[in-house]
Amino acid sequence: MGYRVDHERMNGILAELSEKYRVYGPAFDAQKKRVQYREIRRIEQIVYDRQSDFSPKAAYYPVSQVMFYFREDRADDSELQDDREILVFARSCDIHASRRLDDIFLKNGDAEDLFYRRLREKVRFVLMECGEGYENCFCVSLGTNRTEDYALAVRFGGDGLLIDVRDEAFAPYFAEAPEEEFTVRFVTENRKKLRIPEISRGNLRQVSKLEYWKQFDDRCIACGGCNTVCGTCACFDTVDVVYHEGSREGERRRVWSGCMLEDFTRTAGGAVSRKTHGANMRFKVLHKFYDYWDRFGAEHMCVGCGRCDIRCPKEISFFDTVCGLHDEIGKL
Repeated sequence: MGYRVDHERMNGILAELSEKYRVYGPAFDAQKKRVQYREIRRIEQIVYDRQSDFSPKAAYYPVSQVMFYFREDRADDSELQDDREILVFARSCDIHASRRLDDIFLKNGDAEDLFYRRLREKVRFVLMECGEGYENCFCVSLGTNRTEDYALAVRFGGDGLLIDVRDEAFAPYFAEAPEEEFTVRFVTENRKKLRIPEISRGNLRQVSKLEYWKQFDDRCIACGGCNTVCGTCACFDTVDVVYHEGSREGERRRVWSGCMLEDFTRTAGGAVSRKTHGANMRFKVLHKFYDYWDRFGAEHMCVGCGRCDIRCPKEISFFDTVCGLHDEIGKL
């Protein structure tokens, strides 16, 4: 069912929703001068006419999570501090990205990841209509331009919003709003069309040894910015924090990390398995366009949001890198 609501009414609905949900949306951070996901109270906070600089994954996969607290003679599990559900305003590609993380944390072995699951199971999505896409997007090439995995959908306009209520649990919030036909528009064509490399177990060794990867030894500075903004990067470090010097009390946290960092493969003994930036780029590309497909099938890990291209301070384009790999494989 479709409804039309003005900003005042929508703010009232958000106030009602906030009693049961923590509501996240892409909002402008004036201090950091970027658009990133944060809890919102008013619909005017949401930036809808440009792509957010960061993905919404921090809403259900926090940058830092306490796993447990340790004391002299025991360890206590961490508990969630907020019992509310989570409602996230997100575009189709980012909703697809959440499913990639689901595979990594919930289906990648014999056991589900508790810390991810207990937040992820609370999440409902509000699909933000994305009718035209943006300069660096290539979602159509990867099939992430459309989704039906949402509870609500929204079209922003100058005089108000159109809302599609897909989950009947949200219908009472819009009971007093006038009905209006609303069919969500999806991106049908991007300016960029990805050439997807054909990688298989038969040519994987050849692909791994290509001279192609060496160009990134000098170009990449291993800042990890691409990992930070990516909606499907899932890697983390485990860190023990001791409260006081000499104390045996503290907490164990897991904190976002990234495969493009120089020390990512460094072990406790000091050995580093991938010693060059080119080797790290190879790992990232093959993870997005071979490993995930080989394990889960049907789709690639990358969702084509293009944020990594925007974020890179050295202007290394992941899109161009993948297309270039496609061409290099064609020469084999």
